[in-house]
Amino acid sequence: MKPLAERMRPKLLADIIGQQHLIGHDGILRKTIAKQQIPSCIFWGPPGVGKTTLAQVIAAEIRAPFFQISAINSGVKEIREVIENARQLSNAILFIDEIHRFSKSQQDALLAAVEHGTITLIGATTENPSFEVNNALLSRCQVYTLTALTKEQLLQVIQKAIQEDIYLAKLSIVLQEVESLIKFSNGDARKMLNLLEITLLQQSEENANNKIVITNEAVAAAAQQQINLYDKNGEQHYDIISAFIKSIRGSDPNAAVYWLARMIDGGEDVKFIARRLLILASEDIGNANPNALLMANTCFDAVQKIGFPESRIILSQCVIYLSTSVKSNASYLAINQAQALVKKYGNLPVPMHLRNAPTALMKKIGYGENYAYSHDFENNFSEQEYLPEAISNTTIYQPGSNQKEIEIRKFLAERWKQKYGY
Repeated sequence: MKPLAERMRPKLLADIIGQQHLIGHDGILRKTIAKQQIPSCIFWGPPGVGKTTLAQVIAAEIRAPFFQISAINSGVKEIREVIENARQLSNAILFIDEIHRFSKSQQDALLAAVEHGTITLIGATTENPSFEVNNALLSRCQVYTLTALTKEQLLQVIQKAIQEDIYLAKLSIVLQEVESLIKFSNGDARKMLNLLEITLLQQSEENANNKIVITNEAVAAAAQQQINLYDKNGEQHYDIISAFIKSIRGSDPNAAVYWLARMIDGGEDVKFIARRLLILASEDIGNANPNALLMANTCFDAVQKIGFPESRIILSQCVIYLSTSVKSNASYLAINQAQALVKKYGNLPVPMHLRNAPTALMKKIGYGENYAYSHDFENNFSEQEYLPEAISNTTIYQPGSNQKEIEIRKFLAERWKQKYGY
């Protein structure tokens, strides 16, 4: 007998619960399915949110041949076999689960087939495709983000299973408490249905009359796990990395190293940890200590060369360094402010004096005219406008109050006087 989660896997688009931003009435995927024009794409989201199901449903909706392989147990040979089979068909879809586990050479084997339309690729990943999928392949794919199911959506999944599953419908099931089912699942419908099935099996053994009461205690007993266990594919993955980052940001090396140990002992990928340290070095330290980014980048390179278990020492050194560094989020706030301006004003024209003038015609119409070459002036500085006219004099970067950025503020104030309020 198939597991409950597999028995309840939706067959039609209308049966899918969640992801309405993609498959709702105005969802972009619904529109592309209606037009029978599915692009090669990557589904990015946490486990159990419907990535595989959505790929299968899309193939069924457009009546396309469907091939499915897993990056865990497939290689270049399997990819080439599928591509060769797809050549004999039209509109074939190749679904690759956990595509982030493919090496560069394996991903490269897909390029020509995707580019020439031999296959429509749908990849599924729980990791950020910007980091885990090579640029050549990523540039040929649309990326769609799937989100964890809400409590209300998870309840819909439970009710649907109880009412429609061929086996569960024969039982008298009372949902007295559902908090544990929701909590343990953490937005993962597959995990929740598996846990529900285990709970029902245990309860049915104790109830000959087929009446089963679902309680938090029964679910916890079936799960046989404690809240503090680390699950790198579930709730603890997100909770512990959050505690880890916030401890470093809060300058607490003791807590930071503790959460690092929790992740290491839980089997977390050391590259994932090192990558998060790289982001933190700019987001939370930035120019308050520029060496932080150099340290984090060196750490990232080193853990890839050394591997586990010795990489734990390198990670510990970097974590302690970043935790004890002065902090500033000024660069993070600056790019947020700059992007907000771009969103508000759109594509503002580049001032004429800043434009490049590689041809005589461009020079004639004013490109580059009156540009002041900074190195021709005292202190290698010329006070001229570098922003588009509509947002001139706008202060985007506000230096922090740490020693390094106080020096930066002083430098900017000496150069720009009162222009930016430094």
